[in-house]
Amino acid sequence: MTWLLWVLLLGYIGLSLALYRLFPYAGRDAKHGLIPGYNMWVVSELVGRKGSYSLLLLIPYFNMIWFAGLMVDLARSFNRFGFFEHVLAVVASWGYFGWLGTQEPEYRGPILVEEREWQERIAAAEKAKDEREVRKLRNNSPFHKPVLRDWAEAAIFAIFAAALIRLLLIESYIIPTPSMEGNLNVGDFLFVSKVNYGLRLPETILMLPLVHNRAPVVGGESYIDGAALPYRRLPALESIDRYDPVVFNVPSGDSVYIFPYRTYSANDYEMGNIDANAAAAIQSGQAELVTRPRDKKDHYVKRAVGLPGERLEIRNRQLYINGEAIEAPENVQFRYDITFTGPPNRSRWSDIGIAEMDIQQVSATRFLLDLDEDQVEALRSGDPQASIDFFDQTQPNGVRLYPHSAKYFGSWTVDDYGPILIPERGMTVTLDERNFELYWRPIKVYEGNESFEMRNGRFYLDGQEITEYTFQQDYYWMMGDNRHNSEDSRVWGFVPETHILGKPLFIWFSVKEGSLFNGINWDRIFRSATKQGD
Repeated sequence: MTWLLWVLLLGYIGLSLALYRLFPYAGRDAKHGLIPGYNMWVVSELVGRKGSYSLLLLIPYFNMIWFAGLMVDLARSFNRFGFFEHVLAVVASWGYFGWLGTQEPEYRGPILVEEREWQERIAAAEKAKDEREVRKLRNNSPFHKPVLRDWAEAAIFAIFAAALIRLLLIESYIIPTPSMEGNLNVGDFLFVSKVNYGLRLPETILMLPLVHNRAPVVGGESYIDGAALPYRRLPALESIDRYDPVVFNVPSGDSVYIFPYRTYSANDYEMGNIDANAAAAIQSGQAELVTRPRDKKDHYVKRAVGLPGERLEIRNRQLYINGEAIEAPENVQFRYDITFTGPPNRSRWSDIGIAEMDIQQVSATRFLLDLDEDQVEALRSGDPQASIDFFDQTQPNGVRLYPHSAKYFGSWTVDDYGPILIPERGMTVTLDERNFELYWRPIKVYEGNESFEMRNGRFYLDGQEITEYTFQQDYYWMMGDNRHNSEDSRVWGFVPETHILGKPLFIWFSVKEGSLFNGINWDRIFRSATKQGD
């Protein structure tokens, strides 16, 4: 962050020095170019706007587009109309205008005033149907652009506008896995509002527009790590309520191994939550470990089942909050072990919402299926003698589940988990070995402390011994509706407030099972992404 501030500061100083040389050619005092803020006021006047319009440069993120337009208009006011010169005026303004000041440039006047007058003359000639005058005005004016350039500039503006909307308002997100199946399906395209839960201002700023963390076609990361602004969040329009679907950066995604078919975190590898081929590639050194900043971690969408300060527990698949059983979301799914009396007729399974990725065939008659209650009843009605049982999840998962400690939490399973206390801002916990294992990562990583360690039964935060800790932010417990096929908080733990991206609004497009070749789910388009069920 420090070096980025220096780059921005030096760039502005360089531009001020360039304006010091340029202003006299426009009849303005050179010293005005050195006055911070006022020099942009003068630039606005030179291009034909009111000086007060320069105050728009104080609006975060919008100022990027406004500054680009101001620099292009300044170049045009000095009779420079080349496309690539305009690009340089934006991306290297201090260097370009510094060079221009050495060329004894001609100031032709406020370009926006001249352009408006030209447009009025064109409009008058067209109204009078004077085609000769129209051709003359267009052919002899620098404002008339070739079609190719006009399209190029329109495309650049569209990309800038779309990037700004994506950055600050709404982002599109596609459901890639069946973890929310039954409510949000694989192949659903969502519009996600970034303002409902409080706009998280962008942190990583040197990046390709309109992509998240991977560059399309060429591969590789789409950003330059290290160029970051501090975390800031605007006030929320609404709070996160129980069972709200939430899009967030997966907390464990800061160090990842990237494969063509999916991404595994370093924690996945260490805990054995990884397939054999990926593990072999990592062990042989063929897979590169990529470290990502917070806002470039992969996006997940899950349901907020536990809120800050609550005590959460799962007993025999039933969710309890503060000791009380909580009704499950509509269409919640579990994995069933089903043995049919004969080979089943699978032709109508898709009609009741059973996707191919929900099916694991064990034998001709035995299947493992991820189903909701309605789907179970539909299969039972088709084969009343079939054996239908929950898939056995009673085997303890050892260190595979959060917080990955066999000593205190080794008996937990996905169906019998907890109790676990979700941190909230201002909550203080007394430190012991069990709480250290439970809250080590939130305290050290998510709360931004340099170090947090246990030595000889004592606890040290940034080198200072402590006996308790007070959390600085809220945390949430996220789970998928497909309870037996979801990588969620049971695997990687608490989701901190700083990782919350936004609220899904509605499904704007949907393809069957994630592929356009399977057809379009017309009945899902424009369906609410927050309302449970069909």
